[in-house]
Amino acid sequence: MDNVTRIGVSIEPDLLQMYDEMIESKGYKTRSEAFRDLIRDALTHNTVEDAEAAVCGTITLLYNHNKGDVKDKLMDIQHNHHHLISSSVHVHMDLERCLEVLIVSGKVREIMALTDELGSVRGVQNGVPVMLSGEFTEHHHDGKVTEHEGAHHHHHH
Repeated sequence: MDNVTRIGVSIEPDLLQMYDEMIESKGYKTRSEAFRDLIRDALTHNTVEDAEAAVCGTITLLYNHNKGDVKDKLMDIQHNHHHLISSSVHVHMDLERCLEVLIVSGKVREIMALTDELGSVRGVQNGVPVMLSGEFTEHHHDGKVTEHEGAHHHHHH
């Protein structure tokens, strides 16, 4: 970090002790690292409260693939919202259950609506969104900046 601003924070000893114990258990090297992450988390939380905010993240689904036409319904919904979904991972948990993780980018309200639609399909046990501030926009490749829609761009590392 080249450019930082130092601040002073007044905090009660008991609260500081609990903070120090928490950051140690999480493996932080310094209070500052943990404090920066707390601020980022608060800013992300604030962003995802705005229905029009641009976010990226995941929708995690757990479903029983034997229930009715759950696979076809989920596939139809995903195709109808392909502009929000950049990729997906499908895992066979056992003989009946599947875990599917969708990588998504769009407005908070769009991601929430997609989560609700997928989660309401008969056979889906859970539909859980995780949203982070920001969306897929610019990528730097060999010194060039390229614009991507995000929905059809994949990086494999």
